Amino acid sequence: YGDAQVSGDALVYDNAWVYGDAQVSGDALVYGNARVYGNAWVYGNALVCGNALVYDNAWVYGDAQVSGDARVCGNARVYGDARVCGNGDYAYAHGFGSVNRTTTFFRLKDGGVGVRCGCFYGTLAQFRDKIRETHGESAIAEEYLDLAALMEKRFRRTGNEQKTEEES
Repeated sequence: YGDAQVSGDALVYDNAWVYGDAQVSGDALVYGNARVYGNAWVYGNALVCGNALVYDNAWVYGDAQVSGDARVCGNARVYGDARVCGNGDYAYAHGFGSVNRTTTFFRLKDGGVGVRCGCFYGTLAQFRDKIRETHGESAIAEEYLDLAALMEKRFRRTGNEQKTEEES
C-alpha cells in the first residue's frame, strides 16, 4: 500500500507487507511476517522472510537472503551471496574514507564476510587489498583497515555465538 511497487515476477505473500515508497521487483520473494517499507528496494533473486524488516534506504538484491529477526536499514546494501539471519549478520559504518561513505559488512552464505563500499564489492581480504592499493599508508587507509579489523572480530564473535546456539 501507499506508493509501494511490486513488479516483474516478484511475489509478496503470507502476512508480508510492502508499503511507503518501497519497491520489490525481479524474481524477489517477500513472505512470512516480513516488512519492506520506506524507500527500501528488494530486487533480483533476493529473499526477505520470517520477521525480517528492510526499511529506510536499504537495498537487498542479487541472491541475498534476509530472514529471521534481521533488521536491515539506513543506507545498508545487502547483496550477492549475503545471508542475514539476524542483526549479528550485518553491520554498516557511515562517515569513513575520503568521501564519508557508508560501508556495509555482511555474512556470506559460506560463513565469510562480504564488504560493499562505494563501487567495491568483495570479501574482507579483498577489501583490505583494495584499501592498500588505493590509499597506500595514508590515514584513510589506516582508518579503513582498523574498521576491517573491528568487523572481522565482530563477525567472528557473532559466528561463534550462532554456532553455540545451533549446537544447543
